[in-house]
Amino acid sequence: MILFPAIDLKDGQCVRLRQGAMDQATVFNADPAAQAKTFEDQGFEWLHVVDLNGAFEGKPVNGPAVEAIFAASHLPIQLGGGIRDIDTIALWLDKGIDRVILGTAAVRDPDLVREAARFPGCIAVGIDARDGKVAIEGWAETSEMTALDLARRFEDVGVAAIIHTDIARDGLLEGLNLDATAELADAVSVPVIASGGLASIDDIKRLVESRYAKLDGAIAGRALYDGRLDPGEALGIIAAKYGHHGVTGQY
Repeated sequence: MILFPAIDLKDGQCVRLRQGAMDQATVFNADPAAQAKTFEDQGFEWLHVVDLNGAFEGKPVNGPAVEAIFAASHLPIQLGGGIRDIDTIALWLDKGIDRVILGTAAVRDPDLVREAARFPGCIAVGIDARDGKVAIEGWAETSEMTALDLARRFEDVGVAAIIHTDIARDGLLEGLNLDATAELADAVSVPVIASGGLASIDDIKRLVESRYAKLDGAIAGRALYDGRLDPGEALGIIAAKYGHHGVTGQY
């Protein structure tokens, strides 16, 4: 069970959005590299980084900020946002990014996911759902595909993880939608990570309940930035349940 701190990049700064709306951005740190180092010092084991401008524009935009994060921290990084072709995937992996997240591309170009899966352990599929339907293009559009349909599409291609985000809760501190995420995890064999709305230590306490044991982790954003979630306490709860740092051995 891994707790991933999120660094969302907009115009080179570390921000959090409300329900994915770019005009609802709060800047929490103008120096994303310094934020990455802070998370490392707090004891986190991974970083979850998203190029928000890239997600909307369909191509990487915050590359310099990502590279600065990579240079400042020794933590493994999973990166998403605007990654829509195999050359961009290969470029980031060559630079040392540990895992690339494909969201819109997974819906628009499923063959790309299958091709990218030749990089074992390096590809995650981001499933961002609004009322159970998959949203794409930086959440600006909602498709007719359900989250489960999309997850099953990639069941056997070798992706390392599925990151399931409940858009309705994202950035609102209303709590993770663990039941929907666990339902998805029960339906597929791919490891599933919960995202969207983690609000407090209560979410962490729920996360380690036995009924959510199939989940491989969760992503924390705004609650870490505004102090609602104490990193040491959260990581301690996970470590008490799963051992040192909550590492399950799947990463």
